[in-house]
Order: sequence, then structure tokens, then C-alpha cells
Amino acid sequence: MSTQMRKIGCYVSNLTDTLIEPKIYLTAEEFHARRLQAAIVLQTYIRRFHAQRVVQQLREEKRLRLEWEETEEQRKKREKEERLRKDYERRMNPKTKEDFELLYHALELWRKEEVERINQHYSGPDRKEALCTLLDQEAQLIASIGRHKIDAGEENLKKAIQQLLSKCAEPKRWTSLGGKTIEMDTRYTIRARELHDIYNSINSTNASRDERLDALLTLKHTVKEHDCKLTQEIVELIDREADLLMRGVQDRNLDGLRKRISTLFLQYIKVPTFNPEVARLLKVPQDSSVLRKNIYFCPSCKNYLPSTEFALSATARTVGRCRQCSKLDNEARQREDFAKYSVLLKQLRKAEAEYGDEARIAFLLQQQDLQYLIENIWACHSALSACDDLYELSMVRWDKYYEWSPWNCVLLTKDEAAAHLKLSNAEQAYGIVFIQEIRRRHALARNYFSQIPAMAPFLHGDKSNQMPAINDLITSKTATTIPHV
Repeated sequence: MSTQMRKIGCYVSNLTDTLIEPKIYLTAEEFHARRLQAAIVLQTYIRRFHAQRVVQQLREEKRLRLEWEETEEQRKKREKEERLRKDYERRMNPKTKEDFELLYHALELWRKEEVERINQHYSGPDRKEALCTLLDQEAQLIASIGRHKIDAGEENLKKAIQQLLSKCAEPKRWTSLGGKTIEMDTRYTIRARELHDIYNSINSTNASRDERLDALLTLKHTVKEHDCKLTQEIVELIDREADLLMRGVQDRNLDGLRKRISTLFLQYIKVPTFNPEVARLLKVPQDSSVLRKNIYFCPSCKNYLPSTEFALSATARTVGRCRQCSKLDNEARQREDFAKYSVLLKQLRKAEAEYGDEARIAFLLQQQDLQYLIENIWACHSALSACDDLYELSMVRWDKYYEWSPWNCVLLTKDEAAAHLKLSNAEQAYGIVFIQEIRRRHALARNYFSQIPAMAPFLHGDKSNQMPAINDLITSKTATTIPHV
């Protein structure tokens, strides 16, 4: 290697030269140590950044969780308040048979509390006097409930009549190939609509005298189209009221006569000869041969009634008492409220229909069967939290991959049921003792419902029987917990 330098006769410019000064010598170990220290500093800041993001995410999840819990708590509180409000409204203004069952159930609870209080604080003649006073109060409350039932019956009768007339007057509907709904009036629906309008006009309470006379004249021309004893009686009553109206008789003195006209005209409407559209809506078929089928004898009221008037459970061997006698016996003795079991059955059937796997067992069971399953098998409380509020409980599948059945179900609260259905394998999620208890209840349910002939195909073809036995499950769980030596 060579270099150029100044000398006499050679000039080298130093304008572009760089002055280099020697520095401290850096060894390889010192260089790598410096690189390591820089990497540690970078990782410190990066980890701090990630930790801040994780903490921020956890705070956001906590905030959302607290908001969700607060929302759920408010929702449950609103639902409970709404349910209590509805129960209060049902007790103050009972209308349906479920409302009166709730009243009688509340009356029975009050009577038991009073009897217990009397037995604790009184004895001898004082106790008898207090019990007699309690009996008088109970009789007064039953009479009050009876008056409410009469008023509700009259109101429900009016609604049922309007519903019957509205169904008769509805046009025929069907869906075309394009998905459009087509409506068509027939001569029978037009006739039913005319009779409906006439019935409403003669039952109007705010009509003037001239309007009332026009309504009576229209009714008279309508019923005179057919000559029979019923129409003759209606015409006679119409002429009588028209004569009294012309004489200036007050309306309050004509209430009885107007009710007779309305009742006879309603009877006229229910005759298929005069109103053919009503034939398909009558409970009593016009063909006498149909009346000979599915007719059973009620040993309580001594009446022959159709099969629809009997409430049969899936385990029933005989027909037994009719619905009316069973309801009367419940009001007089047991006074139980079955509305909560009806709600649970509706929720169960709705949930099974949403699965879309052609589940059938839930639709075979009746309200009495579900009541037995909840009271005798599951003791009316959640299997996990022992919650005994039936309005908060739900009956769901134990193994969600198999059809619901009395031997493949579990009674939980709504929140617990939602979490249970998210499990991929219920056998591995719970403890051994809990699974043993569930299996025991399933065995009791299987022994009881195996008496039903309709359950036989499901018992023999139930794939849930192919699941591992509890002993095998215990053995497998125990083996997984023993360390290998």
C-alpha cells in the first residue's frame, strides 16, 4: 500500500481531508453488553406498553361487566315488579280461571297462617271462638270471590260472543304463489257480517229512539226471511218494544225486553240454517253421529261430556273427573295455583321447538306430568343453587345433544340454565357427587314415566342410555387425578 505526500515540486490539497482522533478501544464483550442493555430498555418500554393495554382492556371489560350486571339486575327487578303488579292486578280484577285459582290459593295461604296463629295464641273456648270467626271471614271472602266470578263470567261471555261473530264474518284468506295474501268474501261471510252488524246495533246502549226503531225494523226484516217458532217470537218481541217506544216508555224499563230480544237473536245467529258460516265454529256438532264418538261419563257431576272436557295426564289409566269438577274440587279443598306450571310447560315446549331436532316427548307431557316432575323429582328447587321461586326456574336438557325427556333434564334458574347450555360436555363440567344426584333423579323419573305406553319407544330407542355409567365416570375422573409413579 502506498500514499501520496507533499514534496518539492508536488502539491497535495488538504481541503477534503478528515481529521481522525483515536478514541477508547471497545472490546467485543463491551459491545455486546451495550447491545444487551439497549435491548433491555426497549423491552422494558414495550412490556410497559403492552401492560398498559392489558390493564386498559381489563378495566374496559370490568366496566362492561359491571354495566351488564347492573342492567341484568335492573331487568330482573323490573320483571319481578311487573310480575307482582300483574299478580296484584289479577287479584283485584280477576277475569280468567287462572286469576281465580290465584285468588283461592292466596285465600288458602291466609287461612293456614291464621289457623297457625290461633293455635299458638289461643286454647280451649277462646280457640273455638277464634276458629268460628275465621270461618265466617273465610265464607265472606269466598262469597266476594263468587261475586267477582259472576261479573267476570258476564264480561267473558260478551267477549266470547263478539269473538264468535267476528270469526264468522272474517273473509277467506290464502297465500298465493308470490307470497301475497288474498282475501275473498263469500255469500256466507257477507251474511255473517250483516248479522254481526245487526247484533251490535240492537245491543248499542247510546242509541236514540229513532235509531233504535230503525235497528228493530232491520232486525224484523232479517228474521222474517225464515218462518219458524224462533223468528215468530223475535218478531213479536220487536213489535212489543216498538209499541212501548212509541208510547214514550223510558229505556230503563225496557232492559229486560231488550235482553230477551238480544238473546233470541243470538240463538238465531247460532243456527246454521240461518247463518251457515257458524257451523264450523260450534262446539256441538250438527251431525248426531259425531256425538256418539269420544263421549265419556263424569262420575262427579254425572254428565256425559266430550273428551275435550277432561284433563288427562300422560300416566292416566281412566278418564276420571271433568275439568269443571276438578276445578271445583281444587277451589274447595286444595286451592293450588297451577299457572306457574303452565308457564314452565310453555317455555319448555318453545325451547324444544327452537332446537329443530323433531323433539316429541315435551309435547306429550301435560301440565300434571310436569307438576309431578318438578315437585316429586326435583323438589321444586334448583339443582345448583336450591332456588325455590318457580317463576325464576327453567327446565332444560341435561345433555343438550339429546332430546329432552324426564330422564334427560335438569331444573335450574334461568341464568344457570343459560350457562349450562353453553357447556360442551356436562359430565366433565360438574363434580362427581352432583352428577350422582342428577343420575338418581333421572332414574326416579325413568321408573315413573316408564308406566306410560307412549313413552316405550323413547325408552328403548333412547341414545342417552349409551352414555357412560356413573361408575365408569368416577373411575375415569379418579384415574386422571392420581399422579403417575
